[in-house]
Amino acid sequence: MTRLVRSSERRLGVVSIALALAIVLVPAVVGTKSAEAQTFKVLYTFTNGADGGEPYAGLIRDAKGNLYGTTSSGGTHAAGTVFKIDKTGKETVLYSFTGPGKDGAFPIGGVILDAGGNLYGTTLDGGTGVCYVGNRDVGCGVVFMVHKSGKETVLYSFSNTPDGATPEAGLVRDAGGNLYGMTFSGGSSTDGTVFKLNKAGKETVLHSFTGDPDGSAPFDGLVRDKDGNLYGVTELGGNSNAGTVLKLDNTGTETVLYSFTGAPDGAYPGYGYLWRDAAADLYGATLEGGAYGYGTVFKLDKTGKETVLYSFTGTGGDGLWPSAGVVQDVKGNLYGTTYLGGASGYGTIFKVDKTGKETVLHSFAYETDGEFPVCDLLLDAKGNLYGTATYGGSDGYGTVFELTP
Repeated sequence: MTRLVRSSERRLGVVSIALALAIVLVPAVVGTKSAEAQTFKVLYTFTNGADGGEPYAGLIRDAKGNLYGTTSSGGTHAAGTVFKIDKTGKETVLYSFTGPGKDGAFPIGGVILDAGGNLYGTTLDGGTGVCYVGNRDVGCGVVFMVHKSGKETVLYSFSNTPDGATPEAGLVRDAGGNLYGMTFSGGSSTDGTVFKLNKAGKETVLHSFTGDPDGSAPFDGLVRDKDGNLYGVTELGGNSNAGTVLKLDNTGTETVLYSFTGAPDGAYPGYGYLWRDAAADLYGATLEGGAYGYGTVFKLDKTGKETVLYSFTGTGGDGLWPSAGVVQDVKGNLYGTTYLGGASGYGTIFKVDKTGKETVLHSFAYETDGEFPVCDLLLDAKGNLYGTATYGGSDGYGTVFELTP
C-alpha cells in the first residue's frame, strides 16, 4: 500500500498556526480598513453532535432557497454529514456517514444537486479500498449519492492505483448524468487523478498527474464548459512545484495553462474552484505567494497570460491566505474569503472590483459568527453571499452564514 499525504492535513496544520498568528496580527490590522455597508447573519451554528461540525466546503442552493452542504465531522457516527438548511434556518441532517467502511467518511468537498433532488459528493475516507495515511490504514474514499429519500448509495470506492485515492473535492455533472472529479492522491504516479464516473458506476481515469510539469495534488473541483472541456487547479507540481492551472479537453488531453512560481504571481492555488466568465477568462486565488507572500487573486486569459488582480498584504485588515476560489457578479466584481486576517484576525469576506481595489465586506470574530472560512462562496441573483466558517460560532464547530448587500 502506498503512503498518502492529504491536503486536508496540511490545511489543518496551517489553521493551527493561524490560531497562534491571529493574536499576534490583531494589533496590526484593527480599525485601518472599513467595509461596505453589508448585513451579516449566522444562519446556523454547528455543535459537532448529531447535527455535524467543521464544514469545509461551500454550499449549493435550490429553487426554493434551501441550502445544502457537508460537514467533515459530527453526525450520529462522528464521521461527517450531508445537511440541508431551509429559509428559516432549520437544519436537517440528510445523511450521517458511519465511519470507515463501505459508505464513506469525512466529506471535505461539497455536494451537487440533480433535477430529481438527489445529491452527489465525495468522501476522503471510507469505502472498500485500503490506503495508508499517517501510519494507519484508512479507506481510499468514495463517490456517493444521497437520494431525495435520505438513502445513501456508494457509486464508487477508490482503491489508490490506478484509479486514484482520497478525493477531497466536489463533483461536476454533465447532461448525461456522468460525474467528473479529481482525487488528491493515487493514480499511476500517486500524484492524483482526473476521473469520470458514468451512470453505471464505471470509473475512467482521464488523467493521472505526474508532478512536473502537469501538476500534483489536486484538492478542489472542476469547471466544465459547453464543449465538455474541464478546467481545474493543482495545489502542487508544475515547473516550480507551486501549482498549476490545467485544461482537460474532451479527448482526455491535458494542457497546463499556467505554472505558478510564487512571487509575484502566487503559489498553491489548489484550495478553490476556478471561475470561468463568458469571455473564457479564468479567475481564482492562491493560498500564498504574490507581492507579500500572503496570497493573490488572479486572472488567466484565454491566451495563458496571468494577471495578479490583488496581492494580500496581511496588514490593514485586508486578510491573508485566501484558501478558496472566487465568484464573479454581473458587474465583474470578485468575491472570496481569507481564513486569516481582518479586524480580529479570524478571516474575512472580501471583494475585488474591476480596478483591483479590495474591500473587506466582513471580518470574522470567532464566537459570534465563526472563524477560518475556507469555502467557495455562493452568490445568488440578488447579490447575497452564502458560505461556511469551519470553526467558531457559539459552540466552536463552525457556522453557515449569509451576507446581504
